[in-house]
Amino acid sequence: MAEYEATRGMPAGSDVVFGVASDVAQINRWLPHGLWVRDSGPNTLEAGGDVVPGEGRHEGLYDVSADQLRVEWGGRDHPGYAGWLQVSDSQSGTSEVTVHISLLDEPVEKTSRSRADEVQGMLEDSLRRLSDEVGARRPG
Repeated sequence: MAEYEATRGMPAGSDVVFGVASDVAQINRWLPHGLWVRDSGPNTLEAGGDVVPGEGRHEGLYDVSADQLRVEWGGRDHPGYAGWLQVSDSQSGTSEVTVHISLLDEPVEKTSRSRADEVQGMLEDSLRRLSDEVGARRPG
């Protein structure tokens, strides 16, 4: 199983960051390019795009734990994919976000360096875009 993780500081407190990160209506603004999601009912999402394996749209599970500042997701029809996002407070009104994904169908020993770099880069770019989105929403 290949696993990837990235962490980035955010320019606002955890409550603001979590509000942006967990808002399904706005999530496509910071997700990796080539991936889109939309709400498809209680605790479910529909996902698609160039980076999604297989053809067409896929159904996924989506769980928001506001009291833990955590979002978890996984593929319902593609169970080899799961991930989570955790927001934590930092100093002086800022926070930090860690995002983690597990690709259960990709054995780490068979994952090429270019594939690993691609996935890691997508996580880091998503967190940069999330930071930009949070910064744009800060009162100021």
